[in-house]
Amino acid sequence: MRRLPRAALLPLQLVLFVAAGTPGAPVSAPRSLVWGPGLRAGVVLPVRYFYLQAVSPEGHNLTRSPPGQTLFKVVIKSLSPKEIVRIHVPKPLDRNDGTFLMRYRMYETVNEGLKIEVLYGNEHVAQSPYILKGPVYHEYCECPEDDAQAWQRTLSCPTEEPQIAKDFASFPSINLQQMLNEIPKRFGEERGAVVHYTILSNHVYRRPLGKYTDFKMFSDEILLSLARKVLLPDVEFYVNLGDWPLEHRKVNETPGPLPIISWCGSLDSRDIILPTYDITHSTLEALRGVTNDLLSIQGHTGPSWINKTEKAFFRGRDSREERLQLVQLSRENPQLLDAGITGYFFFQEKEKELGKAKLIGFFDFFKYKYQVNVDGTVAAYRYPYLMLGDSLVLKQDSPYYEHFYMALKPWKHYVPIKRNLSDLLEKVEWAKEHDEEAKKIAKEGQLTARDLLQPHRLYCYYYRVLEKYAERQTSKPEIRDGMELVSQPEDSSSVCRCHGRRPLREEL
Repeated sequence: MRRLPRAALLPLQLVLFVAAGTPGAPVSAPRSLVWGPGLRAGVVLPVRYFYLQAVSPEGHNLTRSPPGQTLFKVVIKSLSPKEIVRIHVPKPLDRNDGTFLMRYRMYETVNEGLKIEVLYGNEHVAQSPYILKGPVYHEYCECPEDDAQAWQRTLSCPTEEPQIAKDFASFPSINLQQMLNEIPKRFGEERGAVVHYTILSNHVYRRPLGKYTDFKMFSDEILLSLARKVLLPDVEFYVNLGDWPLEHRKVNETPGPLPIISWCGSLDSRDIILPTYDITHSTLEALRGVTNDLLSIQGHTGPSWINKTEKAFFRGRDSREERLQLVQLSRENPQLLDAGITGYFFFQEKEKELGKAKLIGFFDFFKYKYQVNVDGTVAAYRYPYLMLGDSLVLKQDSPYYEHFYMALKPWKHYVPIKRNLSDLLEKVEWAKEHDEEAKKIAKEGQLTARDLLQPHRLYCYYYRVLEKYAERQTSKPEIRDGMELVSQPEDSSSVCRCHGRRPLREEL
C-alpha cells in the first residue's frame, strides 16, 4: 500500500494549521460552532475530520468566507509530553459558505490522548480545547471494538438505511449451499468478475471466481479497514467486481434470485448495493494517494455562484452514446453547453468527427454553474462528487443507482433530464431564467450530499449490510476450498497497543 514519504511526516508533538480567512465582518470565537466525528477518540477513520461554523458577534451564522485577515487556527498536542506523534494536517478547507472543514491523518496511536485547540486569533472557539482521551488509534491499528452496537453509537450511524431495507426485502433468508452450487456456474466462469468471501473470527478469506478479479484489491482494503475497527459478524458472501449488476431473476421465480453484492444497482436487478469502490478507495487514501475525495472536493468548489460561467458542462469518456450526443448539442448550442469527450474506447470511429477534448482537473468543473451527469457503462461514479460541489446538477434519468440515490429527489436536490437528453437545453434555459430557484436546488443538493456522504457513514453502511446478510444466513459460513487469508497490511513503523487487550504488535 502507498505511504506518504517519511520526509513529509516529521515527528510532531504539536501540529499547527491556519485557516484561510479574511478581515472584514468580525467573527465571535465563543459563539462560533465546532462539531464532528474528528473530536471523538472512538471514531477511527483513515482521515479524521470536524467542522467549524463562523458566527458573528450578533449570533448570526456567516454564509460566506469571513472577509479580511480573520485567522482560524487549530493546535493538536499529545496529552503526554513523552509521546511523539506523527500526524499530517493540511490547511483547512474553506467551504465558501461560512464553514470550514478540518482534517488530520494520524500515523501513530496516542495512548494518553490528544488535546485539540481551535482558536480565532488567541481566543478559544466554541468549547475549545477538546480533549480526546486515549487511546486514540491510527488507521492501521488493529484494535476492533467488541461491541458492534456501541461502535455504531459512537459513529452516530443511522438507525435505518432505506436502500439496505429495500435490497434485503427480496431475501428473507439466505441459503449458502444454494449460492455455493449456483454462483460459480452462473457468474464465475472464464469471463467472471466475482470474489467469494468468508469472514470468520474477524479474519477475511477469499477466492476469486473468473478471470477479471483484479478489482478485489478495493473490496479487500475496505473489509480489512472495517475489521480493524469493529468485530465483524461471521458471514459468507459474493462480491461482483464488474460494472453491471448480475442478478436479474425475479422474486417469484423458481429458483429465486441470489443475494450477490455489487457497487451499482439497477431497476431490473436484485443485487445488494454497497458504496462504490471509487468513493471507498478515495476515503481510505485521502491525504495520501488521492487528491479527489469526499472531503477535499468540499474545499474546491470554484467561484461563488454569481461568478460561475452560466453554461452546462461535461467532460468524460465515450462510455455511453448519449455522451456523444452531448458533444453534438454543445457544437450546436455553445452558448448553453460546453461538452467534450476526453477519451475514446467504445466509439473510436467517432473521434475524427467529434474531436477529443483536453483533460481538465475535476475541481475546475465547478467554474461552471450547471453540471450534466450522464451515465457511463452504468451509473456515473462522478455523481457523488458533483453533488458535493455547489453547481446545479442536471441528472439524466437512469435505471442505475448507487447506495445513496434513494435520499435524493428531483427538483429538490437536482434537476432531472430525460434519458435521451431531449429536454437538456430546455432545462438549462429554465435554470438561467430561474437563477434563485436553481441556486436553491444546488445548495439543497449539496447540503444533503454532505450529510449522506460523510466518510464515517460509509463504514456504517458497510457494517449494516454485513450484519443484515449474516442475520439471514441459514447455515454457518465456512472457509471453502481455494480460499486464502487476506492479511492486514504491515505497519511496523508504529507501535499499536490495544486498550485493555493484548498488544497486536510488540515493541522492539
